[in-house]
Amino acid sequence: MALNASLRTALLWELLTGMWLTLKYMFGPKVTLNYPFEKGPLSPRFRGEHALRRYPNGEERCIACKLCEAICPAQAITIEAEPRADGSRRTTRYDIDMTKCIYCGFCEEACPVDAIVEGPNFEFATETHDELLYNKDKLLANGDRWEPELAKRLEMNAPYR
Repeated sequence: MALNASLRTALLWELLTGMWLTLKYMFGPKVTLNYPFEKGPLSPRFRGEHALRRYPNGEERCIACKLCEAICPAQAITIEAEPRADGSRRTTRYDIDMTKCIYCGFCEEACPVDAIVEGPNFEFATETHDELLYNKDKLLANGDRWEPELAKRLEMNAPYR
């Protein structure tokens, strides 16, 4: 037994097995992604940056029911509304403080018309706090930008809603 241990030490067995493992993986397939040029797959249920959606005719979907504001555990959503000439209610102010948001998805689940959704974008780093205070215009711009992806994801997740 002592001879076996001495032989392993003399031949630097651990070093040789480590080198063999290195060589084995050096010529194998690579698993590293070249981010940001290559991106890994996202779950269809991923919750990222918020967006307000529009109907195909361009009218905003939000009916100012304020369910998302009421259900938000972080109290990150602020909504103000007023009635329109046709009797319907629409938002005049829809703000989300993204620094308070915990991305729980309750706002998305509470919305009866799929107006507020959490989209696929997770790359929205900013330099100042003010850039993370989203107003209605920013949320609608996000919705316009991501609409094809949002519609596809909502359709895929329909049985879960």
